[in-house]
Amino acid sequence: MMEVKAPFITIEEKSARNYRVFGKHVYGSAMECNPDKLMDEAFLTNLVIEAAKVGNMTLLDVKSWKLNPGVTVIGVIVESHISIHTWPEYGFATIDVYACGEASQPEKAFDYIVDKLEAKYVVKGYADRSLV
Repeated sequence: MMEVKAPFITIEEKSARNYRVFGKHVYGSAMECNPDKLMDEAFLTNLVIEAAKVGNMTLLDVKSWKLNPGVTVIGVIVESHISIHTWPEYGFATIDVYACGEASQPEKAFDYIVDKLEAKYVVKGYADRSLV
C-alpha cells in the first residue's frame, strides 16, 4: 500500500478551497482530571450534550455505559461523533471529536470537554479528514 502525504493546511486555508467533504477530527488525552467527574455518568453525558452546542453541532443521540469504575459516552451528531472514555482510577480520559462541515468547530468542543474535566495536562491531535 502506498502512503499518501498531503501538506497540512490551516482551517482558514481549507475554507477558501472547494471541498466535497470538509472534515475536522480533534482527538487526544486528558490527564490528572477530577476523578469524581470521570465516574459521573450523568455529568459526562451532559458534557457531551453541551460540547455539541459549543462546537456548533447537531446532536442526534447520546449513549453512555458505566464500566466500573470508568464511563464511556458516545454522542452521535449529524456531522459525525463525540466520544469520551474515562479511567477515573488514573485521572485519565480520552476524547474524540470528529465533525464534517465548515460550520462545526470540533476544537472548541474538545477544549470545552477538557476544561470541564479539570485536566491538568492535555495531549491534543488534529487530522484533516477532508476530500477535495
